[in-house]
Amino acid sequence: MITVTICVGSSCYVRGSDRVAATFEQLIDKEGLAGQIELMGAFCMEHCSLGISIRVEDQVFCGIQPADGEAFFYNEIVPLLAKVAA
Repeated sequence: MITVTICVGSSCYVRGSDRVAATFEQLIDKEGLAGQIELMGAFCMEHCSLGISIRVEDQVFCGIQPADGEAFFYNEIVPLLAKVAA
């Protein structure tokens, strides 16, 4: 299982972190990945001026836009699942 944490602090929230979370939830369901990805929220990841912050395991990504949620999921999260499973 991998942990994906999305910042839901005020700066990220106003930029659409709730929409990114909703996209991830939909994609987890669509791909049948429940139980393999733990989706969490955090109130501040200390990168407020950089846009929406997402931590995948120990790596932090900043500046994610809601429109980028699906691409981020398939480009960053899904490949990590394959590495963890190997």
